[in-house]
Amino acid sequence: MQLKFEPNKKHKKPASKRLLTAGVISAPFFYFVSVVQIFTRTGFDIRRHAISTLTLGDWGWIQSIAFIITGLLALLGAAGMRSLLRGETGGLWGPILIGLYGAGMALAGLFRPDPGLGFPEGAPEGIPVTMSPEAAIHSFAFFTAFICLIAASIILSIRFARLGEKRWQWYSVATAVVAPLLIAGGMGTGVWTGVIMGCAGLVAFGWVSALSGKLLSELA
Repeated sequence: MQLKFEPNKKHKKPASKRLLTAGVISAPFFYFVSVVQIFTRTGFDIRRHAISTLTLGDWGWIQSIAFIITGLLALLGAAGMRSLLRGETGGLWGPILIGLYGAGMALAGLFRPDPGLGFPEGAPEGIPVTMSPEAAIHSFAFFTAFICLIAASIILSIRFARLGEKRWQWYSVATAVVAPLLIAGGMGTGVWTGVIMGCAGLVAFGWVSALSGKLLSELA
């Protein structure tokens, strides 16, 4: 039997709809800005360079702002999820972890990675031997955000399992498995690193937007 919990969702405030809408647009916004930068920044090669390095150079501020805005949008989406899921399975830690992802993305936008692999123009051709404090904060913020997303997808997969929503259960489980595998592959192979890491982000960040859209539809 498929269980449905309907805690009067339609009366959970127009504010929840606005907050969830912010979550919906978070990943598309980030990747729209990133793709524009990928194709317009001189010297950038997505096969070699991580999207994070787009924060470097004369136009790097655009990507930095994209990180910050994406993080803020995710935080708003998490607030909407908390309002909607309060009292349900995963209704506390799921939104908290997604909120931490948003905070991590915003923090990653405030601190930049080190230049290397010839980008931006004038940067050393090799990978930086040491990591600056600023780059360390950027990496810590980004990977903490990523880990929080994986944890959130596992927690909310349990919610969907209890609701009998198998597609969303397995979508969440797949996100928790595929995204870290892509991260590990991107870091380990040294080939097409930027593409693989970008796909990992697309899987994980896209799950947040899709989840926000799914919950938004429950308010319709």
